[in-house]
Amino acid sequence: MKARVYVTLKNGVLDPQGAAVQHALGSLGFDGVDAVRQGKVIELDLTETDAVKAKASVTQMCEKLLANTVIEDFMVEIL
Repeated sequence: MKARVYVTLKNGVLDPQGAAVQHALGSLGFDGVDAVRQGKVIELDLTETDAVKAKASVTQMCEKLLANTVIEDFMVEIL
């Protein structure tokens, strides 16, 4: 079973990488971009076969390691 985790900064947290990408896009002539928020995608191959257990396990992984829950939000998708 596979899991995909999307990690993004919480609203209100400054995103200097997103601001740099937005500036670079403007420099390249892409003027219609009002804001950019950058995040990360983590894909996991799991041995678990039960989707509910897999999601619970990956959620724990996010809370303990994969996401900084003080400043980041995460979403778990079981594939």
